[in-house]
Amino acid sequence: MQELGTLDDLPEAYRAALTAQNLVPLWPSLRAVLPPGKPARRTQPVQWSYEALRPLLIEAGELTPIEKAERRVLVLANPGHGLEKMQASSSIYLGMQLLLPNEWAPAHKHTPNAVRMIVEGDGAYTTVDGEKCPMSRGDLILTPTGLWHEHGHDGTDPVVWLDVLDLPLVYYVEASYVTEGTAQTVTAEATERAYQRGGVVPSPVFARSGKSFPMLRYPWAEVRAALIAMNAAEPDLEAVQVAYVNPETGADCQAILGYSALMLRPGETLRLPARSPAMVFHQIEGCSDISIEDSAFTLAEADTCCAPGYTPVVLTNRSAEQPAFIFVADETPLHKKLGVYEVRT
Repeated sequence: MQELGTLDDLPEAYRAALTAQNLVPLWPSLRAVLPPGKPARRTQPVQWSYEALRPLLIEAGELTPIEKAERRVLVLANPGHGLEKMQASSSIYLGMQLLLPNEWAPAHKHTPNAVRMIVEGDGAYTTVDGEKCPMSRGDLILTPTGLWHEHGHDGTDPVVWLDVLDLPLVYYVEASYVTEGTAQTVTAEATERAYQRGGVVPSPVFARSGKSFPMLRYPWAEVRAALIAMNAAEPDLEAVQVAYVNPETGADCQAILGYSALMLRPGETLRLPARSPAMVFHQIEGCSDISIEDSAFTLAEADTCCAPGYTPVVLTNRSAEQPAFIFVADETPLHKKLGVYEVRT
């Protein structure tokens, strides 16, 4: 490949003249932004142990009342991006959020899209655009861009969930902000029930919602049952995986990040090809080994890890008797919209 000139090749007076006009020569930095063969990346393989972080999250509840936190969250930061950047990958933000009994996290809306994967506890709920969504382990709840949402807790034990947002990208394009609000009036509950049978949705003539996000809550009981049924019906499937989609359009449930649930059969090893998007894996049930390039982790229940893009991933269910279930978040919708989605074999 052609060797390019450097800044040191240029006279100091010429460089000063460029700087005075807010100009920068491209060629000394060209390989940094267009590296040969594959992208430069900062995202590193990293694991966050729930057993290790949970006591720190509970302590945060003792140290900081909800009134002083608004959202009591420990951010799962990737050291490759710098902990201060609060990024799991270039486009994915992760955080573990705690809500204690009788607490209320006030209503607000923001431009980044968010989802909540419930990790532990019962009795809490999220109200999104007037719809009250109960929170149970494994449920996925959407809080899409621009929709009012708040969290409340009527139960007796701590409730914890994993936040997944496209915040890094929205912040990068200088479009990230929040608007504070007041408590919502609940106008609907459990509207997802109309969409919980494959191939059957409300009539397009009379009952279609007309909403960009007609389904806000994806109960884990239904998703788990779908994975079990899929495996029973097609035991030779290469991967037992379902996607979280808009039930009225079949498109990804949100525009920038994609979400799915994966079942590993007892003792199964699944090899995922190297793809351009980064991926996040969160263990809902069971225990899995994950290999990402030269890094290897064991995921116990509620553990989370991140795999950079352009990297093959190998998942193995550590149990020979029981299936393992994993929630997956990735950047696939974004990459496809940008036209840069790629699979390398």
